[in-house]
Amino acid sequence: MPFPAEPLDAVVFEQKRSFMSIVRMLAVGLGIFLPIARLAAQTTQKSMIGDYYLQGVREVGSGFRLNADSTFEFFFSYGALDRLGKGTWKRQGEHIVLNSKARPPKDFALVTSRTVPGNKLTIRIIDPNTQLLRYVECSIKSGANVSQESTNEKGEAYFPKHSVDAISLIFQLCPDRYSAFEIPDKTHNYFEFRFEPWIADVFFENTTYTIVGADLSGPHPLLEPGKTYEFVRE
Repeated sequence: MPFPAEPLDAVVFEQKRSFMSIVRMLAVGLGIFLPIARLAAQTTQKSMIGDYYLQGVREVGSGFRLNADSTFEFFFSYGALDRLGKGTWKRQGEHIVLNSKARPPKDFALVTSRTVPGNKLTIRIIDPNTQLLRYVECSIKSGANVSQESTNEKGEAYFPKHSVDAISLIFQLCPDRYSAFEIPDKTHNYFEFRFEPWIADVFFENTTYTIVGADLSGPHPLLEPGKTYEFVRE
């Protein structure tokens, strides 16, 4: 029986050595590739940092800033009204996605309610900034009937006295949504509310913008729903 040209142990050792050389080459390759991939991702993320301003809407100033720490700041200015928002952003392919903290359920808080003498029902808004008190629309629901009134300069709205099932309020300068309150005691005819501190804040929930060159396009949280707006980077 002929002997192998090399001892069997030597053949196996050479095969193992070749295999380990390949493994080392792959490890070196990956060691170079992974930092490059991470650097490319970081560069792509950093390339979106900057200020983006709304275009093509007269008398409105608006836009947002994408920060290096993945946070963003939003602003909206129309006449004497200024509104702000903030949260975090991330890039998903050719899109930028904005999210802010969850929006609280109501923009007003019921401070007190009680029964008072007289033949009227009173809704009163209180706030240190008395300039805002006249801008609340109040709706009361009694059975199938709904009545509406706006507050005066003192923050008061009056209705004929009757039992009330629910009260809804909306701030006319930030008319994003109504805040509704069920009224358990039907004998009460005086209701006092205050603004919540976030009433003018702007909230974002998976709001998505498309990257178009150096700019962005997508929705505006306070303007026409379903319309695409352009935000130019400066």
